[in-house]
Amino acid sequence: MAAPAPSPSPSPSNNRKVLGRLSLPERNFVANALRAETVGGVLLLVAAVTALIWANTAGGSYESVRGFHLGPGSLGLDLSIQHWAADGLLAVFFFVAGIELKRELVAGDLSDPRAAALPVVAALCGMAVPALVYVVVNTVGGGSTDGWAVPTATDIAFALAVLAVIGTSLPSALRAFLLTLAVVDDLFAILIIAVFFTNDLNFAALGGAVVGLAVFWLLLRKGVRGWYVYVPLALVIWGLMYNSGIHSTIAGVAMGLMLRCTRREDEEHSPGEHIEHLVRPLSAGLAVPLFALFSAGVAVSGGALGDVFSKPETLGVVLGLVVGKAVGIFGGTWLAARFTKAELNDELAWPDVFAVASLAGIGFTVSLLIGELAFTEDPLLTNEIKAAVLIGSLIAAVLSGILLKMRNAKYRAMCEEEERDDDLDGIPDIYEQDKPEYHLRMASIYEKKAAEHRRLAEVSAGARADDDGPA
Repeated sequence: MAAPAPSPSPSPSNNRKVLGRLSLPERNFVANALRAETVGGVLLLVAAVTALIWANTAGGSYESVRGFHLGPGSLGLDLSIQHWAADGLLAVFFFVAGIELKRELVAGDLSDPRAAALPVVAALCGMAVPALVYVVVNTVGGGSTDGWAVPTATDIAFALAVLAVIGTSLPSALRAFLLTLAVVDDLFAILIIAVFFTNDLNFAALGGAVVGLAVFWLLLRKGVRGWYVYVPLALVIWGLMYNSGIHSTIAGVAMGLMLRCTRREDEEHSPGEHIEHLVRPLSAGLAVPLFALFSAGVAVSGGALGDVFSKPETLGVVLGLVVGKAVGIFGGTWLAARFTKAELNDELAWPDVFAVASLAGIGFTVSLLIGELAFTEDPLLTNEIKAAVLIGSLIAAVLSGILLKMRNAKYRAMCEEEERDDDLDGIPDIYEQDKPEYHLRMASIYEKKAAEHRRLAEVSAGARADDDGPA
């Protein structure tokens, strides 16, 4: 007897969902990554506030401390505390960023060209439009266009710290979108620093750094283990990269990108994931907060705040962060969805995308760094640019906080639905709707509950009969 013909499967829809539900592994990774970023963001916020208070209340002690020099001058590393924080500690931050980028490229959303198109287009628009806003403001106002890259960066840790402070719960899809935006943002910020802020090259030092990176890559491929091998080598590579004229944080990115971020059959975590887990607390808990402590301290006065909105350079930064970021990311997302015929997740609305785009206007760590690099010859303007970054980020935080609060009840319901685990197996129920064993477990749970209610009903009926009987 011939086997019955298989029933035709429904044809897939041509339309994809924008900001749809994540896969369970991706959801868990995003949750863990953002949990660590949130803690680091709170520390970053504390460090920034401390720097502002210190710089405005303790006379000249703040400038004295961050201007204090130390380090081996014979190696070209006699640097101020501020430069050690910006060139040394931020290399750790960019090392973690390199690992995150590598993981996204090989195992995350960016590994699928169709899935990557949306956040990449949104991130590119979210960098191009702020830069355009800055250039237009300074062209019209007769200011310097050297700071065009300052408002292009997003600080994911600071953005998540704002979410933690205002108590807003974002669904995992929006959080993943924000994280992927920040990763792509970091990639292009790295390219901007490498291409546009490179001093006169020292080819001998650069050649030594390249050789060191080649040795680093070879040791990884040979499976050599031991921090005592890699940490000294990383320090040598960093020192050579600093002396080469290329910003030293590029060394951190390069080493992060070399780590393997795919798992083998016998591995619970890839080497990249394992090292990121070890180094991320150092980056988020020490490196970035110390950079903020020695970079965010600017003198704040009524006149200084007025200058932020009157000088074209500083006004361009504020408008770039507040207006350019929101319009760029929202517009890029809408255009990507429009031309790929993708549909927005049914549970979300376009104002949700605009709120997250506004949140991405919080540019702190990388914006401060680029501000220092862009106006290194003008300390006064550098401090004014830093003040503009702080004010622009504050306005973006307040605006996004208001927009997100308006939808917080909806977000909370979505988060509760994502976390619900009625069968107590450690996997959210929303990911098990197509598994027969899940429904069998739930049937057993409800049968037990029904049996317990029947027993209680019988006990209640018996007690009532006793009460209604003869005295």
